Amino acid sequence: MIEIRGVRKRFGEQVVLDGVDFDVREGETVALLGPSGTGKSVLLKHINGLIRPDAGRIVVDDEDVPMLKRKELAALRTRIGYVFQNGALFDSMNVFENVRLGLSDDTKYRDQAFSESRVAECLRLVNLSSETMQKFPAQLSGGMRKRVGIARAIAGSPKYLLYDEPTSGLDPVNADIIDDLVKRLGGELGVTSVVVTHDVRGAFNVANRLALLSEGRIVLQGTPEEFRESELPKVKIFLERDFDSTSFAA
Repeated sequence: MIEIRGVRKRFGEQVVLDGVDFDVREGETVALLGPSGTGKSVLLKHINGLIRPDAGRIVVDDEDVPMLKRKELAALRTRIGYVFQNGALFDSMNVFENVRLGLSDDTKYRDQAFSESRVAECLRLVNLSSETMQKFPAQLSGGMRKRVGIARAIAGSPKYLLYDEPTSGLDPVNADIIDDLVKRLGGELGVTSVVVTHDVRGAFNVANRLALLSEGRIVLQGTPEEFRESELPKVKIFLERDFDSTSFAA
């Protein structure tokens, strides 16, 4: 379980997070919504210790993340897969080498047969053939690069998956493919997922619960139905930008 309490973060004079309370229960997929520039990605990076808060607590499996020492934090990160925006693949490495980076240090280089088998399995899970392993990022479409990034994130069999804008920059068809993949992996792998996105339609498709971040705080956290029925002005305004009256009624 992930518990975030009273988290505050500023960069210079800019207050990004202003007392955030946020929960993710085991086995669920939570979509973190909000307009661009509201601190969604900053909050996500707090969960695996890439950013430390100025105040507040981030607890993952009863471990207070900001208080962990380097080795303890490294151990925690083996349980957390992180999907970066745009895949964040290394251009000089082929797909096999990029995905292999997600394996533990014990098996990454020592056991070549296991590495090849595990990379092929991860590619299969994201609907890519093993023939993709020898390709380089420049030879892949945007949607394929995103899927390779997801394959790398799941290579180490994590308990948690953190997705940072997994559909940004994609056309609607490829965005739907990624959304379906996020939803399917949550069920097949039994992972707990947090999906940062400003795509309301996609969030409603993949998430058990949603949270809206605005002006540094969580405005509402609840089920898709609770969001549809909310009378909070910030929630209604944000949703109405993406839903017309017909689709919103679903």
